[in-house]
Amino acid sequence: VQLQASGGGLVQAGGSLRLSCAASGRTFSSYGMGWFRQAPGKEREFVAAISRSGGTTIYADSVKGRFTISRDNAKNTVYLQMSSLKPEDTAVYYCAATGTSWATRDRMQYDYWGQGTLVTVSS
Repeated sequence: VQLQASGGGLVQAGGSLRLSCAASGRTFSSYGMGWFRQAPGKEREFVAAISRSGGTTIYADSVKGRFTISRDNAKNTVYLQMSSLKPEDTAVYYCAATGTSWATRDRMQYDYWGQGTLVTVSS
């Protein structure tokens, strides 16, 4: 499956952005999906994940209550709605697909990765 992330940009602290990740190739609904991010000089970290059906979502503690992951299997797209953004949310955001049916935060279980989209939050 090929993944294309979009929607990044520059936003002020407290603002909102919605990231999208469009999938092509094999059946999108066969994959659990996740969002990860990597800030300069830091390791890639888990942000949010959603199960194949969309019925289960999990979040990193740092974004819980501010970010929402969702998916539209008819459009082969997964979204990350980000609100109340903070400067520490600045990073390149990556979407990823896993063959597991459940939502997982384990980076090693993701087989396919998008190219990343940069989110910059100014103070």
